[in-house]
Formats: sequence, structure tokens, C-alpha cells
Amino acid sequence: MAERRTGHCHHPAVRRPVDVRRDSGGTPAPAEDSIALEVPVALVYNGISHAVMMATPGDLDDFALGFSLTEGILQSAQELYDLEVHEEAAGIAVHLEIAAQRLTELKQRRRSLTGRTGCGLCGTESLQQAIRPVRPVTAPVVGDTAIQHALAALSQHQPLQQETGATHGAAWCDAEGNVRLAREDVGRHNALDKLIGAAVKSGESFADGFALVSSRASYEMVQKSCSVGIGALIAVSAPTSLAIDLARDAGLLLVGFARSGRHVIYNNPAALTEGAAPARHAG
Repeated sequence: MAERRTGHCHHPAVRRPVDVRRDSGGTPAPAEDSIALEVPVALVYNGISHAVMMATPGDLDDFALGFSLTEGILQSAQELYDLEVHEEAAGIAVHLEIAAQRLTELKQRRRSLTGRTGCGLCGTESLQQAIRPVRPVTAPVVGDTAIQHALAALSQHQPLQQETGATHGAAWCDAEGNVRLAREDVGRHNALDKLIGAAVKSGESFADGFALVSSRASYEMVQKSCSVGIGALIAVSAPTSLAIDLARDAGLLLVGFARSGRHVIYNNPAALTEGAAPARHAG
């Protein structure tokens, strides 16, 4: 990937203070609260605005790269030539310069959406088009000790969540459960995209280790993980039925309800290592 430039909004604020009244025991008193920012973020490819996401305005270079990869706009980070982040009156615009072939494909995708109306998944004409094919992955062997180690450390890598209580976290963990990278956002998909972008930029290998997310595991989270070769997804909350189906199709290790001392295994291609906790529902 070529060296990237950034505009004057390289480190935008991700929180702001708000005056509130705290009520403790029926006695309200003035106070100040810290609130996570949520702003429109436009992703603009070679001058063409493709998507606007509501996101926390931090690590937007990671977000733009991760989104581009997990949504199939780019096939590799080397196809991103330049990136600039600009603060505008209505939000933030991330301008990406991408390879000509990828831009041509993006334009074709955009044309396929033109003139279609209705609710549901935009741009789909049939049930078969609603869900993108999931990329097969190789599930690593992940032990209970590693999962528990990563869970115990996750909160230390979520400073914005600790301050505001409003953000999701996504972490890349090695085979021993050490958190190597983590990103936060008000949106769970955004947090995972930011993590993937950061991991790709730093040269992390997805061959071993696992992604840990502080949210539920929806089918989009499974798709995004598989799209870059992540073989194991551990979620603090529940998976959806489609997430389980896609995980089984792709060969992804899928664990939900990961809490202290327990977790639920929904798909386990490689089998957890010796000493793994039995799968049981959080109750």
C-alpha cells in the first residue's frame, strides 16, 4: 500500500462533555458526563461517494481500509493508493484513491442499485442475492484458557467504553489470548472493520489467533471475518441463526456468550484444545 496522506482531521475528537444532572438517592445534582461521538462518515472512492456510515470519528484510516476489504471493494491493501480524512460541516469525508480495476467494479456495483425500490437489502432482486457467498477459512485450535485470558484483558483496551459506556470493542488476539490490537466504535461492524484495517496495515497474520468482539455475532460479523481469512470469532453475546449457518459453511470457529469461566461453542471445526470448558448456555 502506498504511503497515505491525511487531511487536517487526522485525530478528530471521539468524545465530548455534556452537562447533566445526576440523581443519587433522589437528590439530583449538576455534573458533567463524557459522551461518545457519533457522526456521519462518508467513504469517497476516486471522487465517488459510495457509503455514509454513522461511526465514532477515530481510527478512520483503519475503518476505511477494513470496510473496503470486508465489503469486497478492494482485494488487497496494495490496491489502496492514497487516503485523506477531511472534516466537513456535515460530518467527515474519507477520500480513498483505489486501483482502476476496483473502481470499475465499484461503478458496476453502483449501477446495479439504480432504479430499484423497496425495503430490505438494497439492490437485491432475489433471495439468492441477499447474502454474499462466504469465503472458506481454516479454523485454528483455540483453548479455553486463551479465550478467558483475552476476555479478562478486553476492557483494558476499551478506554472509550470505560469512559462513556457507549462503544463496542473488537480485538485481535494471538493463540495464547494476548490482545495484539483493539479498536472501538459505536457500531459493532465499524469496530470490526477498524480492527481488520489496523491488523492488515500492521502486517498481522490471520492464520493463528482469533477475533474477539464485545457484541453479538451477526451474519455480517461472520462474513467480514471470513472475507479476510479470520478463522475464529469469539463473541461476548449471542450469535444469530444465519451467523451459525454461515460459520458452518465457511468452517469458522464460532463461540458466543463468552463470559468469565464459560462460553457456548456453536461451530467447532478444529475442536477446542484440551481442558476447554464445556459448551453451555449463559444462564
